[in-house]
Amino acid sequence: MKAELLYEGKAKKVYRREGTTDQLVLSYKNDATAFNGKRKASFEGKGRLNNEISSRIFTFLHKQGIETHFIERLNETEQIVRQTEIVPLEVVVRNLATGSITQRLGIEEKTLFAPPIVELFYKDDDLNDPLINDQHALFLSSVTEQELREIKEEALKINGVLTDLFQSINLRLVDFKLEFGRLACGSIVLSDEISPDTCRLWDLNTEEKMDKDVFRQGTGDLLEVYNVILQRLEDIS
Repeated sequence: MKAELLYEGKAKKVYRREGTTDQLVLSYKNDATAFNGKRKASFEGKGRLNNEISSRIFTFLHKQGIETHFIERLNETEQIVRQTEIVPLEVVVRNLATGSITQRLGIEEKTLFAPPIVELFYKDDDLNDPLINDQHALFLSSVTEQELREIKEEALKINGVLTDLFQSINLRLVDFKLEFGRLACGSIVLSDEISPDTCRLWDLNTEEKMDKDVFRQGTGDLLEVYNVILQRLEDIS
């Protein structure tokens, strides 16, 4: 099923899918990183959990009319996706103030953003993924003004869909990161993954953190938290 290894990132390995020219196999690793790779650890079974959670969320998005690179879950730790050229932008949607935005702008923790705030960051580990504006994004990537507008509109649409999904399993979507990629035909679709690695999720009743912040801050058991999220998603499938 897998041909040559094309790329290895912090959380995934990317392989060419054997016998195809436009499909890839994403293999989820057990590694967890934080603070742009400065903190690292490995958790046996994390790759399976991220793959299972992300596959379920992508499938749900498809049912809501959101186009993504996802094709199907292949096995416990791998999924098949359409090949895209990743746009070097991280699109962050914020529903509630926490993390870096409170420090950068002096906004009180848990301030509600209505409407949600969309921020752009340039994907470059050497530069620590800096916050950028639209003009920077147009200069640093291949997207047009129209495509950038569409990316931000799609991010807000995804936010609405995911907010409802997570609320149905008693979680609040605080903020999350998206990445987009360009297909061979030229269109841009949601890519990468959606998981507790890329979302901040709080329990609606207790406000307990149910995401990678438990690893970043050393406040909980990452595998236990991810297992709870998967179990809740399984209950509504």
